[in-house]
Amino acid sequence: MGASRKLYGMRRDDVPVAHKGAEMTMIGKIGAAFLLAFLASASLNGVTLADDASTEAAKPDDAEAGLRAATAKFNAYVEFLNRTLRASESIDRYKSWVNWTQGPTGRERIIYGLYDVYDTTSVAAAATAALTKEPLLPELDAAMRDYIAANAALGPILNEANGYYERADYKVDKMAEGKVLHAKIVAAAGPFLAARAKVDALITVEKEKVDLARLDAIEKREGRSANWHVANVMLRARRVMDLLPSNAKPVVDLAPFHAAMADYGDAVKAMDAFGAGKPNAFFVFESQPRSLLSKLRDFQEAIDRVKGDARRGGGDQLTWIVNDYNTMVTTSQNATMFNH
Repeated sequence: MGASRKLYGMRRDDVPVAHKGAEMTMIGKIGAAFLLAFLASASLNGVTLADDASTEAAKPDDAEAGLRAATAKFNAYVEFLNRTLRASESIDRYKSWVNWTQGPTGRERIIYGLYDVYDTTSVAAAATAALTKEPLLPELDAAMRDYIAANAALGPILNEANGYYERADYKVDKMAEGKVLHAKIVAAAGPFLAARAKVDALITVEKEKVDLARLDAIEKREGRSANWHVANVMLRARRVMDLLPSNAKPVVDLAPFHAAMADYGDAVKAMDAFGAGKPNAFFVFESQPRSLLSKLRDFQEAIDRVKGDARRGGGDQLTWIVNDYNTMVTTSQNATMFNH
């Protein structure tokens, strides 16, 4: 059960992959945050963090400038993490048919090969440049540096192996090169996966701080406006998504999950109350938080019955939850475009 999920909602092009057979579709956590409605820009739906033109066109204060800097840095990291998720998916595909300890033999019932991985030259350069930019976050920056290096080492090996299996060279050399490639994949995949897991954990912690600062900045500038409600709903939704099961942790910790669900439910209800009687307050975004909440509550009922073990119940619902969240991430960027 190794369906992958995207980390932070910068794009929607990758969606969970359902495994064949009895394996359930599980969300592959690359670090608690998954299609997070990240800081796609330093503004929310076209409204910048600076004061509006009715005040003096003053420079942003230190807090706003810091938020902008954090936004730019995290966006570079997020783009790189999203782009390199393909390598994790390639490893998952390879593991789905090969014995990871023994390596390929050529006698496997089905030989799926791998996936080719995407070119990461530009996003790696952007992430590398962000390492030394403010705000300096020594632990995260060091982990990201290691991850960039690990990806650079792994990517060419995965593409070489993908070509080998796509050409079916193993039928000619009786898997001789496949065994050599396996040793290379294992050697490079270990550091890559470890580095990614570390980055994921650290970036989730730091992103929570930025999200809260962003929400506070909106409230100080506009009050609990439409923009604030969109940001608030996305923050609460992300916290729920962070607690969904993964391949490594298929059992949901029910107490924090219930708390996050209650928090998200309150945020959705508050948004609905704000939008009542305000046509187009949230454009096409308006119904999506409710739709996600409904699916999450169905999932909550399912995992409550099995004491949180998504392998025994609820796992088949995760793809739809992921898809709904993907849609929310995309539409949240323009949710209040007509609310002026």
